[in-house]
Amino acid sequence: MHRRTAPRLARILACAAVPMVLVAGCSDSGGGKKSESTPSAPSATAKPSATPSLAAAKYPKLPDTCKALPAKTIDDLVPKVKDKGGKALTGSCFWWGLNDEKADDIQYRDLNLQYNGLSSEPALGSADKRAQEFARQQVKKAMGEDSPKDVKNQAASGIGDWASTVTTTTTKKGVEYHNATVITRTANVVVTLKYSGAGLEGAKAPDVADLLKDAQGAAKEAVAAVAAANKR
Repeated sequence: MHRRTAPRLARILACAAVPMVLVAGCSDSGGGKKSESTPSAPSATAKPSATPSLAAAKYPKLPDTCKALPAKTIDDLVPKVKDKGGKALTGSCFWWGLNDEKADDIQYRDLNLQYNGLSSEPALGSADKRAQEFARQQVKKAMGEDSPKDVKNQAASGIGDWASTVTTTTTKKGVEYHNATVITRTANVVVTLKYSGAGLEGAKAPDVADLLKDAQGAAKEAVAAVAAANKR
């Protein structure tokens, strides 16, 4: 069993998805001839209205992405995780593991966590509004990544100020992956958490509903980490 683990790990690493990253006037048309003896009224000078100020972003700081989730969560979601500290990518952190202790039930899992913080911009809107727009973009992205099938999107409650989930099935190098992505907004910060799994060498693929349940639990912890990072 152990003699074929190394080449399989290399293949899985090549297959594993490397996620992405992180932002008038008015006129008087009245008729009638004006009397020459009537002095013209002085024209009023219009004062420009003040530009309304936008509230500053609630959360100016983002958590350390690779330290945002509890170690127990990483252990539970990613069997035999290769690096509990995660691999820092551009704008996200990535964990992966391969549980090959049972020859007839080899399971692969990976987890990717991404934070994006938006600020208020007079020309673009408030931080929260911009974050909401970005969150919706992340949903669309999750629904179209890697030529997916069995795509399902639904709203989620109890996670941040707004949340949506996306589940898909994708195939890479002949291996079928089930994916569960949670996109949530807490004030001006968007959290995108993707949890994927596959059964290898004939093993049964993980249940999508189970993946989604675990992903939602981890997303709640990722949201809590945002508030904690801004209390320091």
